[in-house]
Amino acid sequence: MTHLPYDVLEGELPPALGIVLDQDRGSLPYALIHGEALVACAAWALGEAGVTPLDTGVGWDGVRGAGEPVVLHDTLCPMTPADFIATCVARALADDTVVVGTRPVTDTVKQVAGGVVGGTVDRDELVSIASPLVLPPSVVAALEHAPGTDLAALVARLATDHQVVALEAPASARRVSSVEEIAVLEALTAG
Repeated sequence: MTHLPYDVLEGELPPALGIVLDQDRGSLPYALIHGEALVACAAWALGEAGVTPLDTGVGWDGVRGAGEPVVLHDTLCPMTPADFIATCVARALADDTVVVGTRPVTDTVKQVAGGVVGGTVDRDELVSIASPLVLPPSVVAALEHAPGTDLAALVARLATDHQVVALEAPASARRVSSVEEIAVLEALTAG
């Protein structure tokens, strides 16, 4: 792994800006986990990581002009640990690369061709996009428009022109897609 020029545990990261992604996710970001809304947990994790959450009214030109890395944090990964977010920021700055948190795929995935189910895809070759997605200042400056809210599509688009590094996120950073999955994540992160 790359030696990081910042002491992540000591909070020595340079300034970074954060965007909490709650659009295009229905009402789930406002469901509760540990008595708090998912969106609030995501915002707090950014703050604890030393990332300044941006107000939704800040325009992309202002973000680009700041010259700082930008952290996109998905509210559907509300329990992503602050130290993992900080590690992703440090890696993005150290290597001037896009960094994305991922989780291993545990479901069985099948190939489909012509409407016929075929062979099983090797899960070891697959990852699921989690959170965060960190854009180093050079990538932020190159994006003329706000990056959007679909992290998987953004990673695919960025990979055509930029190096993208995937870091395995801890289990607590898993994505939720239902109230039932929130209950599982709440049990996983209790204590």
